[in-house]
Amino acid sequence: MKSFLFPKINPPSFTWVMPESGVVSKVHEWIQPITKEKDPEKSKATDFVVVGVPLSRSSISASGASEFPDFFRRAWKGFSTYNLDEDIDLSDMTAIDVGDVPMHVTDIKKCHENIIEASAALHNHFQTSVICAIGGDHSITAMMVKGLHQARPNEKIGIVQFDTHFDLRDMTENGPSNGTPMRNLIESGVVRGSDLYNIGLHGFFNTKDLKKYADEHAVNYITLGNARKKGIKETVLQSLEELASKVDTIYLTVDMDVLDIAYAPGVPASTPGGMTTTELLEGVLAAGCHPKVNAMDIVCLDPLKDSQVHPTVKLGTHVFLTFLTGVMLRQG
Repeated sequence: MKSFLFPKINPPSFTWVMPESGVVSKVHEWIQPITKEKDPEKSKATDFVVVGVPLSRSSISASGASEFPDFFRRAWKGFSTYNLDEDIDLSDMTAIDVGDVPMHVTDIKKCHENIIEASAALHNHFQTSVICAIGGDHSITAMMVKGLHQARPNEKIGIVQFDTHFDLRDMTENGPSNGTPMRNLIESGVVRGSDLYNIGLHGFFNTKDLKKYADEHAVNYITLGNARKKGIKETVLQSLEELASKVDTIYLTVDMDVLDIAYAPGVPASTPGGMTTTELLEGVLAAGCHPKVNAMDIVCLDPLKDSQVHPTVKLGTHVFLTFLTGVMLRQG
């Protein structure tokens, strides 16, 4: 079934039923789909918009990340809208789920075109909302940002990236895969290399030629070791401060492979030596608090590789809610 409002977006595959009491205490009761003809105009003022981007055919590693949007929605039932750490309730703000971007069975280029079109439509309609894309592999980031650029061509866009990898592989060799999104954006002229801040690189998981490309294009990258010396929060805040002085809008992308494999078994390219759960949540909260961070995504989380209790799915959901907490904290 096609969406009645947004091009290239289908309604969620399933929806949760609101409690009869009308009292919202869980995330699945709070985030509701657009289901009525009268909702589109009212929805323009919503605070948060969730869109699923279930693409993983463009992943270099074998990946079932396309399954995460559904697993993510099902995980909502296990989370309260109340954040004890910050003493705030997310349900004091509004959130909607617009559904998923449809994917072609074999044509990756068509999938990417759909994502760009959907992203542009969402940013045009929800001009004051924070758009949260749930991937999917990391190739979706370039397409979501290109859609944002189409909707707001006069705005300079910057990126904060939590990642183990540069994601600057050669497009001629790798195509628009999950190893190329940042190079894709740089070479398409959508984002300048100097407006990209990558935090979390570590270990033996990048080749020297990628570092050379990053240096040649003035990409800002902070290894995990250096970020720990300064402090994760301090590193993120400094990156945001520098970036905010140069751009109009900041896009946050969270590649779950930035985490240590011990904390994230459900990640296709998981590695030892990565961030802890606490470090990632601390960094995401700091990013959410910044007023120029108006869009984000979570990528490269494969529920099919997760263990039976789905620790990585739960962590990905926690990352999302932590980011929203940061947005709420902007209100003071």
